[in-house]
Parts: sequence; C-alpha cells; structure tokens
Amino acid sequence: MRSAAIAVALASVIAVPAISAAQEKSADKPFVSGGKIDIHLDAGDYEVRAASDNHVRVSMTGRTGSSTVDVVVDGKHADVTVRTTSHTNFKCVIEVPKVSDVAIRLSAGDLRVGPITGSKDIESSAGDVQVSVGNPDDYASVDAHVSVGDLSGGPLGSADGQFITKSIKRTGKGWRTFRVRLGAGDLKLE
Repeated sequence: MRSAAIAVALASVIAVPAISAAQEKSADKPFVSGGKIDIHLDAGDYEVRAASDNHVRVSMTGRTGSSTVDVVVDGKHADVTVRTTSHTNFKCVIEVPKVSDVAIRLSAGDLRVGPITGSKDIESSAGDVQVSVGNPDDYASVDAHVSVGDLSGGPLGSADGQFITKSIKRTGKGWRTFRVRLGAGDLKLE
C-alpha cells in the first residue's frame, strides 16, 4: 500500500511539468489600424500575420514551459514581448491589424511574416525568414541583407552579392520602408 502511494505521488510530480510544458498561453489587446508594433522575440518558431480585426493577439503552443508574453498598448504604439521560450517545439502566432508598421527582433529561429500592409523592419541572428512583400511600389526604400545564406527576392528582384553574402537595395516612389537583416539562414521574399 505504501509503495502504491509513493508511485502515485512520484507519477504526479513527473506529470505536472509535462502538462505545464505543453500548455497554451495567449494575450489579446485591442489596437488601432495603422499603428506601429515593436515585437521582441526569444528563439522559436513564429508567424506574424494579419488579424481579422483590430487586435494584437499572441498565441503560444507546444512546449511553452516558463515562457511569458506581454502586450502593452499606448495609443498608436504597441509592444509585444515573448521571453523565456523553451527553444524546442515552441510555436507562436502573433496577429496584428492588417494595416500596421512592424519592427520585429528575433534572437533566432524561423519567422514567417504574412501579408501586412505597412513598413517592415525585421532582424534575426539565425534561422529562416519568409516575408510577404505585398506591392513593391509601396516602398520608398528596400534593404534586404543575408550575411550567410540564400536570398530569394521574389517581387523585389534578384539579389546581388558575393559567395555567401546577398542583398537587395533599391529606392522607389512609395512612402513605406522595407528592411530585413538576417545573420545566417535563408531569406525568402514573396
């Protein structure tokens, strides 16, 4: 009887971290269309896409462990911060209003940015980055750069570069800016 009680207690101690590691965490705040959103991300697998409404919404799944999400809205500016990620089997979807300027800083991992109308300023040290460009004529300046890896320019044209460094720079008639810096990995513009 005593060994059965110990086995049950031990099983519950082992099961609690597994349950908490696989839980879903989220945040949701109303925000204005046309505002600016600064997004700071610890390593992981991320998708930033247009919301169906004027909200900033963050949903984390997989091994969320002790990860945290914080969304702060102040008028036409919002800050989204995802920290203390597990770096293994961590996934996060961030939804923003369809018309938004976004600045994304990712320490490492994979990032997909869907069709969002606005200026884009993206930096990642390592991983694969895929960005939906939208209308190339919307941009006054384009600066996409990969230090080590491939750069597929899609609607922005072919990349220039040496053996491992690739970049696209151009000016246009629009009023938005498009800037992506990737240390190591593949950058695909669609």
